[in-house]
Amino acid sequence: MNNEISKLVSELEEISGSAKNTFGDLNGEQINWKPSADGWSVGQCFDHLIKANLLFFPELEKIASEKRQSSFLENYSPLSSFFGNLLVKSLQKDGRKFKAPSQAIVPPSEIDAHIVEQFAAHQREVIEQVKSTEKADWQRTIITSPFMKLITYKLADGFRVVVEHERRHFRQAERVLQADGFPK
Repeated sequence: MNNEISKLVSELEEISGSAKNTFGDLNGEQINWKPSADGWSVGQCFDHLIKANLLFFPELEKIASEKRQSSFLENYSPLSSFFGNLLVKSLQKDGRKFKAPSQAIVPPSEIDAHIVEQFAAHQREVIEQVKSTEKADWQRTIITSPFMKLITYKLADGFRVVVEHERRHFRQAERVLQADGFPK
């Protein structure tokens, strides 16, 4: 396993471990408690991450099979590096709220009480998907965002987006725990 993959796998494992340590003992009421009518619960944060990550899987499977054909936009977009960096930087800033770009990744109101365990299992799948792309050149392989079809970025940036997106919603879930009224 090369250094780039090892670093990414370590980051994903760290997020998974922190999720289990921080949220693993919450009960169903705590998992589903919302700080406000329009705020997300801890469970919704993790459900959203699972759904968002799954949208990357078909592309990663094609890359791993070495049978993937790049689209015209992926071959000729001069802005791929720009979009990747912009997205990563925007995810690192908690002050700005984003609307989920697709209804497919908006979590339902009621989440299974075992969502943190499901997230940990999902992280193992994400790690396997990452490892499966080892033969690809992460800096030269350009992918299209599964959320915004006119945005392309390097595969390496796509993985950075996944990690920063997970970190962002982990921090959001931590804020839910600290909110006034959180059930103890």
